[in-house]
Amino acid sequence: MDIRLKLVQITHALLQKAGRGGSFPGELALKMDPDFIQKFKMPEIVVLVTGTNGKTTTSNLIAESLRKAGLKVINNRRGDNLNVGIATLLASNANSNYEVQGDAAVIEVDELTLYRQFKNLHPTILVVNNFFRDQLDRAGEMETIIRKIQEVTKDFTGDIILNGDDPNTLRIQDTALKARIHTFSVDRNEVSKDKTDEASEGKFCPRCGKPLKYSYYQYSHIGRFICESDGFGTIHPDIEVTAIDYKNETFTVENKKYHNFINSIYAIYNCACTLTVMKTLELDFNAANEVFQSFVMKEGRNEVYQLKKPSVINLVKNPTGANEVMKYIIARPGDKNICIFLNDNDQDGHDVSWIWDAHFERLNVPEVKRIVCSGLRAYDMALRLKYEGLEDRIIVIENATKAIEWLNDANLESYVIATYTALHSTRAILRKVSEGK
Repeated sequence: MDIRLKLVQITHALLQKAGRGGSFPGELALKMDPDFIQKFKMPEIVVLVTGTNGKTTTSNLIAESLRKAGLKVINNRRGDNLNVGIATLLASNANSNYEVQGDAAVIEVDELTLYRQFKNLHPTILVVNNFFRDQLDRAGEMETIIRKIQEVTKDFTGDIILNGDDPNTLRIQDTALKARIHTFSVDRNEVSKDKTDEASEGKFCPRCGKPLKYSYYQYSHIGRFICESDGFGTIHPDIEVTAIDYKNETFTVENKKYHNFINSIYAIYNCACTLTVMKTLELDFNAANEVFQSFVMKEGRNEVYQLKKPSVINLVKNPTGANEVMKYIIARPGDKNICIFLNDNDQDGHDVSWIWDAHFERLNVPEVKRIVCSGLRAYDMALRLKYEGLEDRIIVIENATKAIEWLNDANLESYVIATYTALHSTRAILRKVSEGK
């Protein structure tokens, strides 16, 4: 029995009993033993989920679908996807011999650290959902991340599941020549466009450098594309979503209707990815459909709090994510207030210039009554909105508690947008206000 493992497990159990989560046990473990993670014997099925946007939702959908299919699954449900979070997850689900107890592990991994975690976690399936420019001062250019992932997957002999509608993920197939490649795709639907006015990183073919030709865009650079010079983009997807019905919140795969847990295009991609994992593992699609019908997003992903009127909170961290959240907000009927928390701590990225690439003009509609700007960079956010002609609707309240209290007192449906380090503290405030504390 390794006394260090036991200490970590006891620490985790005590924190759980006190109603606290977090990654402190993993932090403690890695301080005692920097090689702690690689000591674990992993289950037969190990699914790693990485990419820029939607990792937490996708990994939770996959984990819940595998459970519904009868497997015992461990996963980092809250999205603790760095070393300390993963160490905590493994330690809290292992026996005294470092054997992880379960049929499968579904682990969200930060795209910046995947290349370091790959050999430690021994994946059997790698899921890559998308790549966008994100937190440049922390992550560097997207190209650097992709090349690191290509380096660790070039000798991988397992299954790789790629978003076939993203040229940045699809390019991994060109270097992962020993792996079994699976793709998913979403057909043209009522939100598809012939042109995009959003930030687009998928303009050129990674093979020859010539411009890609898109037949339609879903959002940003996600859509159906091809290089007319070398054929890059030609796919035969394992899962293809068709007949999307936003009114009834359904979509079709292989002539069967499925429920969409949130009425948005990015949620459909989450579902398509999940079904591709189920197909790869030869598991019953009905298990996934049951999850789609009952899945409730938490941890700041369309999470609803009951103030005097409902308030929905969403995490944003880059222009593409912000654009999709704003589309969702504006599509909701009725008058509403919005509160934006903008921080610039290490996890957020110190460079907040990304807000100038997001389409905040979308908020300039009559249904948006007031926009509260809060957080460490509240005035930067207010300035950004002023340039969209929203100055008569801006309220700056730097204190987070007072900002949420203002939303509550306004007695109007509201939407909260928060960056990483503002997310959990804002959720705690929303919880307290909703409980009348």
